Parts: sequence; C-alpha cells; structure tokens
Amino acid sequence: MSRSFAPTTLMLGNFATGVSIIGPTGMLPELAQGLDVSIRDASLLITFGAVMLCIGSPVTAWLTSRFDRRALLTFAVLVLAVANLASAFAPNYAALLVIRLVMLAIGALFTPQAAGAAALLVPPEKRGSTISYVFLGWSLAMAFGLPVVTYVAGYAGWRWAYGFLGVVALAATLLLAWQLPRGLQGTPVDLKTWVGLARNPLIVVLLLITTLQMSGQFIVMTFISPLLSLLTQARPDDIALIFFIYGVTGFTGNIVASRIVDSFGAYRTSVLATSLLVCGIGGWALGAGSYAMMALGVCFWGLGFAASNSMQQVRLSAAAPAATGASVSLNTSVLYIGQAIGSAVGGMLYVRELYTAIGFVALGVIATALMLVISTRRAP
Repeated sequence: MSRSFAPTTLMLGNFATGVSIIGPTGMLPELAQGLDVSIRDASLLITFGAVMLCIGSPVTAWLTSRFDRRALLTFAVLVLAVANLASAFAPNYAALLVIRLVMLAIGALFTPQAAGAAALLVPPEKRGSTISYVFLGWSLAMAFGLPVVTYVAGYAGWRWAYGFLGVVALAATLLLAWQLPRGLQGTPVDLKTWVGLARNPLIVVLLLITTLQMSGQFIVMTFISPLLSLLTQARPDDIALIFFIYGVTGFTGNIVASRIVDSFGAYRTSVLATSLLVCGIGGWALGAGSYAMMALGVCFWGLGFAASNSMQQVRLSAAAPAATGASVSLNTSVLYIGQAIGSAVGGMLYVRELYTAIGFVALGVIATALMLVISTRRAP
C-alpha cells in the first residue's frame, strides 16, 4: 500500500482527537444549562480530562510501544467515536464525566503515537516537516471542528454536538484502517528510555516550555465562551466566529511553520511562534470589553498556538531521535498538565469575577515561556 496518503490520515486522526478533547470548550454554557450545573463545574470536564490525559499519555506509550501502530491508532480513534456517541445520550453530569475520563484514558495515546508513526513513514530529512504536518489536525480542529461544535450546541443543543464529534471520529477510524500500512513498529519504550529522557537537560526545559505555553493559553481558552458573553455580550454565532478566526489563523501559522522549519530552524521558528502567543494574549488582555480588539488579539494568538506546539514536537524529536514516541508522549502529557493547571487557575479567577485579570495572568505565564525558549538558543 502506498504511504503517500498515510501522513494525511494521521493528520485527520489528530483532527478527530483534537476536537474530541477540546469540544467541551465550545459548548460550556450549553453543558452547564443542560446538565443543571455551574460554568465552573462544567469546566471540570476539561480540567479532569486533562489530568487523565497527562497520566494516560506516558503510561499508554509504555504499555503499547510494541504494538503495531496501525491497529493501535485505529483502535484509539474508534474509542473516541463510541464514547462521543455515548456522551450524546448521557443522562446526567456524572455519567458524562465518567464517559469522558474513560475515553481520554485511551485517546491519550493517539497524538504522541501518531508523531512516532509519522517519523517511521518518511526519511530522516523530512521528519520535521512531516510531524508538523500531522499536527495540522489540531489546527483544523480549532479552525473548523470547534466552531461547528459551538454553533451546533448553541442552536441544536449539546447532545447533537456530541453526535457530530462521534461521526467525525468514526470517519477518521475508517480512514486510518484503510490507509495506514501494517507493520509500523517503533522503538520499544522501557525504563531506560524514561531515565535517558529525564537526564537530558534540553528535553526537561522543552517540557517545561510546553507546560507554560499551554497553561497560559488555557487560563483564557477554557472560559472563552462565557468571557465573550460577559465582556462583549457576544451571541453563539459571534463566539463561533472567534473560534473560527482562532482556528484558521492557527492552521495558517502551522502551515507556515511546517514550510520554514527545515530551512529556518526549529529554534527560531519556536521563538517566532511563542512571540505571537505573547502578542495575541496581550491583545486579548488589553482589549477586554471590545469584541473587535479581542478578535484581533485572537488572530495573533492563533498564528502562534499550533505552530508553537509543533515546534516543540520537532525539537524533542531532534533532541532524542531514537525515542521520538516516548519524548512526544511526555510532551503531550505535560501539554495536558498545562491544560489542567490553566483551566484550574482560570476557574479560580472566574468564580471571583476577575474577568479582565484572566488575560493578564495568562500573559505573564506566556511571557515566561518565551524567556525559556530564548534561553535554549545555544542548545544543540
């Protein structure tokens, strides 16, 4: 079977994974109202889900490192499909939370193992751009998946939104089973692999950068729907437009990053992407209360969000080529730690009605991440 379309199927698998993970962000008010819980309680679907993901990513990478990647990745997305469809019929908040945690315990393995599989499909000189291309799926999830979720939930209800997520994941499952070649085997992960990664100072710093980048973004991202409603009186279609802008600029930024990384270098591309995050979150914070100014901030934020994460994957892969699956799984794990920390911090500020302060706290965290990225300038 030709492998030319295989990276695209991995990218589409990331799309299904990404929109399943971030889906509740786009329907937070509808979930709160439909399940008769507070916005803060509904946001725990994101916080607790992120905790499950950060645990599940390295654990599943270790337990499944000897499995055929085609079977493993197809199974992971099938679980997403079944769980999302089951969520559409969840009778209450507790049932929805349990379904989500089970789904993410399995779904945690897709993104890091997709990066490892992508590295196996192409020659070494093309790994950076291919891994970046595979992560375009997350950009597409933000550009098209999340706005659709927001729109459907706003006008048809959150159950229909989960039905949409289930259909998307089912389609990705079929494509992965059809197009991925058999016999994709990566380097087995054992205790020595984890010890070796922990002793690599560059990898430790890169993981800390990922944590800060994601924490800062999710301080705002988790509550973006209610914040827009409170600060600008935005309607569901206005909020969907913001997500669309965020996703389209994210997709564009990641496309540009994947085109320039092989010649421009992962370090300089990472500095550029993180700088755009600072500009975007800063614009959101300073423009709080103005829909137009907040939307402009989201443009810059979007250009950096997917590109910054993709560059982290590329730099980790270069720092430990033989352990790409393990290092990327650790990056995915700390990414979700960042989500959990960010959503928890944002929740504390939200319940205290410190709505405008949320952006400035996020800005401080992202600025710290940028300083750390710059500190790795002389890293090999």
